[in-house]
Amino acid sequence: MGTLIYATTVSLDGYVADKDGDFQWTGPSDEMFAVHLDRLREVSTEVLGRKTYGLMEYWENFPDTGDQSEDEQEFARRWQDISKIVVSSTMSSAELSSDRARLVPELSLDQLRRIVAEAQGLVEIFGPTTAADAIRAGIVDEFRFFVVPKLVGGGLRALPDGVELDLELAEERTFAGGTAYLRYRTRRV
Repeated sequence: MGTLIYATTVSLDGYVADKDGDFQWTGPSDEMFAVHLDRLREVSTEVLGRKTYGLMEYWENFPDTGDQSEDEQEFARRWQDISKIVVSSTMSSAELSSDRARLVPELSLDQLRRIVAEAQGLVEIFGPTTAADAIRAGIVDEFRFFVVPKLVGGGLRALPDGVELDLELAEERTFAGGTAYLRYRTRRV
């Protein structure tokens, strides 16, 4: 049985992208990238939406030009080995660039629970829109936030409105530049 996690980089005021859709400020330092690389070792399945899948295609089709770091090369290998479930009603299977990816037009909470139950390791739900229903339903086991010391004033929220969950801090770390990594577990009553 797997564990469902939601990981994201977020501004201090709670956004993954600003009001113009820009998220370049979320780019990780080398130190933070190493944490992402380590985190990916535990992930067996990614559940992501069309836009996030498109952003991550770089790693799926990693252009090995020889000038990338060893960490970047290893991240690409790990990403390519992960099973991916792409949730989109506007994509076709022909648009998937990996034989480890499958397309589902919509994802019910029951389907997500089955995916997690059948997984070995972590199942990461990637992207706030795709994760919103799972967060609202309280089925996310862990939240992993990279909190950037920046206020963007609006945009795409990392968490849906109206959710109340009791969380406990499981891990914390601060990086040069002030970004904080916070890992929380959901308290089950």
